[in-house]
Amino acid sequence: MKSRESLPSWYELPIGGISRPNITPESKAGWRFEKPVIDNEKCIRCRLCFLYCPDAAIVESDEKYTTKTGKTYNVSYKINYYFCKGCGICAEECPVKAITMVPEV
Repeated sequence: MKSRESLPSWYELPIGGISRPNITPESKAGWRFEKPVIDNEKCIRCRLCFLYCPDAAIVESDEKYTTKTGKTYNVSYKINYYFCKGCGICAEECPVKAITMVPEV
């Protein structure tokens, strides 16, 4: 772990606060008491969860998924629980409520 003196001060950071998701060596899973679960039957692949996740914990994969009604999607979304901190933004932003927050066990 870096000492406080070796870290840059706030005015030395680049303009715009460039963020690089998923490079933190530490898991954020210890923060959460609830975790999101995606219901692929309800999901319409709008990408809002993927776009709004502050930790880039929602992963877009090229796996095909066919719903029970026969609709086929060429993309699927999964949650990388190693980086998910359980904030619930994904569930809040989902327009069809395909993401629910369940207790972490």
